[in-house]
Amino acid sequence: MKHVGILAHSVEGAALCLRVFCHVGSRELGAHSHPDVTLDCIALGTSMAAWQQADYASIRATLARSATRLAQAGANFFICPNYAAHIALEEEGADLALPGLHIAEIVADHAARAGYKRVGVLGANYLMDTALCSQPFSTRGMRADLPEEQERHIIHEIISRELVNGIVSDTSRQSCVRVIRQLQARGCDAVALACTEMPLLVTPGISPLPILDSTRLLARAAFEVAVGKLPMPSWRGGPIRT
Repeated sequence: MKHVGILAHSVEGAALCLRVFCHVGSRELGAHSHPDVTLDCIALGTSMAAWQQADYASIRATLARSATRLAQAGANFFICPNYAAHIALEEEGADLALPGLHIAEIVADHAARAGYKRVGVLGANYLMDTALCSQPFSTRGMRADLPEEQERHIIHEIISRELVNGIVSDTSRQSCVRVIRQLQARGCDAVALACTEMPLLVTPGISPLPILDSTRLLARAAFEVAVGKLPMPSWRGGPIRT
């Protein structure tokens, strides 16, 4: 089995991804069993000023340090349980020390296999106006729909002020469900949780639309690579070639 490296950028999403990965292992390999996994996390605060300035090269450099440490720890490939961080990982630069799975590609592949045609996307403002938000869906024949500007701001505030700090409130849950209903009314047949903390708030039982849970989809894909059900990734940062 392959050794998985979790390149963490925000703690709550990375911790959830680790737990899901290990739980999948226990279900499929036997109690308390899973492929080797190492998590490396440079504090998100290190990169916050760069996020506010859209200095993606600096964020990529920080993430590259984590990737190098994961390689030194023996990991064979990495996953990064932070959707927006892939904006920085797609910046041009030296190859990362490890190949990695790309979260947006994993989510879009799953949506295409499920037969969805129009996917609403919920994520932080950093993500909303980038090609990363829509291109992986459009290249697979789907349409990506975004919330209106006011709703985007509400979602961003929930993510940045609450979810990344482990705060889950009923008020915020109701706000997210309301936004999903609006996307449903516009014709969306699924919603992508393009923030790995959001599954802590929005679950299948309360969502008006089927959920594309980026955290669990990424963890599952990592497990399948680790046990040889999927091929090793070749992406080492930079733009995705489709």
